Amino acid sequence: MYGKAIQIAALKNPKAKLWVQGRQNTFQYLEENVSESDDIIWIHTPSLGEFEQARPLMQILKKEYIQYKILITFYSPSGYEVRKKYPLADYVCYLPLDTKVNAQRFVKLIKPVYTFFVKYDFWPNYLIALQNLNHKHYVISAIFRNNHYFFKKTGAWMLNIISNFDHLFVQNEDSKYMLLTRNITQVSNVGDTRFDRVLEITNNVNELPILDHFKGHNPLFICGSTWDQGEDMMVEFIKHYGSRFKYVIAPHEMRPSALDKLESSIELEVLRYSNANVQKAETAHVLIIDNIGLLSSLYAYADIAYIGGGFGKGIHNILEAATFGMPIFIGPNNQKFQEAVDLKNIGVAIEIKSAQEMIAQSDLLLTRPNRWNELKEKGAQYVREKAGATKKIVRKVFK
Repeated sequence: MYGKAIQIAALKNPKAKLWVQGRQNTFQYLEENVSESDDIIWIHTPSLGEFEQARPLMQILKKEYIQYKILITFYSPSGYEVRKKYPLADYVCYLPLDTKVNAQRFVKLIKPVYTFFVKYDFWPNYLIALQNLNHKHYVISAIFRNNHYFFKKTGAWMLNIISNFDHLFVQNEDSKYMLLTRNITQVSNVGDTRFDRVLEITNNVNELPILDHFKGHNPLFICGSTWDQGEDMMVEFIKHYGSRFKYVIAPHEMRPSALDKLESSIELEVLRYSNANVQKAETAHVLIIDNIGLLSSLYAYADIAYIGGGFGKGIHNILEAATFGMPIFIGPNNQKFQEAVDLKNIGVAIEIKSAQEMIAQSDLLLTRPNRWNELKEKGAQYVREKAGATKKIVRKVFK
């Protein structure tokens, strides 16, 4: 029923259409490319954020365990379409719909030696098919909460499946405690592998000459992965502060109509990155990022940031900004993200519900430069202290 519903949605929804079309040739792709002699490590990442969590693990595997081939699967088009040509992966494809037939066929075809599921994407038919196979099966960077379905009576069957992982690597002590109290003892709190990824980004920043010329000597405000409500707030913020800042806005989705609407609502001179050159960048006040893959490097130029998503399902990657050291504004829907809670507790992340709140908090920072610098150091230090999860996982799995 779920698969049929997405097929119907695909008639009008471009993302659903990619979801359906991307899965049509998965088995053919694997049959034509996977060899019987391949020793495969299968890493399943729901979307782009979870891919970034798995990335440090893939880098170590490709460097130190070259006898294995790496297969990456995605659930979401937003992950697959961006990373389908990832150079460290031997095979990349969508995960077929979670039916018993698909799961058994998929697992029989790839016969993984090791499997890593990232964070939370637990598909029962695939887990059962994997657990019937003689191999090692793990979840990494997982986080569990009391209100999860499988901690309720109706979800006990799912908890039973999850209990058969060889080991669960979780992000915090609360997650570990919830599993231990339910007799799942093969669990370790090693933290989140994303800290290793963002620390690597800090040490390998791509230089962006256009950003150098755009920023000049001005404080730079970056808005990362923004949605409609966050963009509306930024329009009000820009109207209030004018040329006091330079502004970079990187929308989460880049539909031409949405970009046109955003650009027309801003009163200052706006430049799209795809049209930018050094001369244009120097005179513009707002730079709209209309291509993919730049955001993590953009934060290196920022002095303050707003991270989108906090008025919807949840905030996007806050660590990419925190690692470069800056105060960070986030929306109220952030409780499910351990790093956001931590950064709020130390003052680096500032929760806001309106443009007026963001303006008030910015006024406060502008009058307290020492406080601003203190928050910058706190954010960078937090990331450094939390790094190291990937090496702990590799030591445990590969002895």
